[in-house]
Amino acid sequence: MIEMNTPWMEMTLREYQTALASSSPTPGGGTAAAIALGQASALTCMVCDLTIGREKWKEGWAYAEETVRETIPLLTKSGILADDDSQAFDEVMAAYKLPRETESEKENRRKAIKLSSLKATNVPLETARLSLALLERLPQLARVSNVNAISDVGVASLLASAACKGALFNVEINLSSIPEKEQDEISRAAEEIHERCRKISRSCMDEVKKRLSDS
Repeated sequence: MIEMNTPWMEMTLREYQTALASSSPTPGGGTAAAIALGQASALTCMVCDLTIGREKWKEGWAYAEETVRETIPLLTKSGILADDDSQAFDEVMAAYKLPRETESEKENRRKAIKLSSLKATNVPLETARLSLALLERLPQLARVSNVNAISDVGVASLLASAACKGALFNVEINLSSIPEKEQDEISRAAEEIHERCRKISRSCMDEVKKRLSDS
């Protein structure tokens, strides 16, 4: 039996899938994107571990060690973002349910919707940023890592790209509900992240396919 408010990362895989498949609005796409970031991070760490200490791939040791140091924190951070995303959406739903009989209640409700929507926008924006940061390390990892794990670099890249782009969908859907002064800044940031994600993802796929064909 799943207890209410159990962190997603503390559930079994089956429990999480069951929750995701349910009619409940949370967990949803934002949480799934954060979990995908965690999966991409785990695969990246695996590839690095399969490279470090193996003489044949010595030229990749330093980069793999650096990548592991930067990636390990994402294993925890992605889980936090998964929980934060669900909580943020729940707060948005609660704001929409506030009373609106009097002018004062209507104003309080409007403010609550904007503030909760801003949080529900910033959480996936952080997921997208961290996913992009991970993705940016993968083309070089594809070049220097253990070639026997090159397909895993490809899967990590696809997961990181999906996490980034999926999170940006959740940013976009909330934009119209957040305070106007934040809309333009967040919209520009999201566009820049998306374009960078597209380019780096393509670069990584090219590197992966090249090493697959050479192996």
